[in-house]
Amino acid sequence: MSAELFALFWDSFLETLAMVSVAGGIAALFGIPLGLVLTVTAPGHILERRHFNRLLGLLVNAVRSTPFIILMVAIIPLTRLLAGTSIGTAAAIVPLAIAAIPFVGRLVEGALREVDAGLIEAAAAMGATPMQIVCKVLVPEAMPGIVNGLTITLVSLIGFSAMAGAVGGGGLGDLGIRYGYQRFMPEVMGLVVAVLIVCVQLVQSLGDRLARRLNHR
Repeated sequence: MSAELFALFWDSFLETLAMVSVAGGIAALFGIPLGLVLTVTAPGHILERRHFNRLLGLLVNAVRSTPFIILMVAIIPLTRLLAGTSIGTAAAIVPLAIAAIPFVGRLVEGALREVDAGLIEAAAAMGATPMQIVCKVLVPEAMPGIVNGLTITLVSLIGFSAMAGAVGGGGLGDLGIRYGYQRFMPEVMGLVVAVLIVCVQLVQSLGDRLARRLNHR
């Protein structure tokens, strides 16, 4: 690999890293509260709001069921509004984050539902407020599951970032398509795939290790 191509590869790797890390951070920032709201407003929970929960669930499912490529195209006006452009790394972060937020929300909801109902009832019986139950019972008990959910999200974002690169989002996906496919350089495509696999393995290993440390059961 030439020095010029290596420099291009390094820049593409940094673009992918930026897309995944920023989109993952935004997804965690909004997705975790979304999962909490979906949980506590569910029928029979501490802040039951049946109609609100149903409408919010329908919205989350609608976004999750939309293929990522279609989502990227559908929100181009929003992407231009937020990022000032519809192509490049900054633009790709917008659909990546929007796609990941409901994904995180459902994973967090699943983790919170695994918390023993007896712990919630005991906290309520001792006079804990809903906020105290959330902060001192639900979140701490579900933390390993939440970390696992965020790990799965980051792994998915790595794949989505490559897909975004194929349609002008930059990063390793763009490099693989432009050089590996269009210019018939299979070694570039192979290197891109190898790096993405290594990234996935590292993220998964670190996430699993952190989840085990947080699991006090």
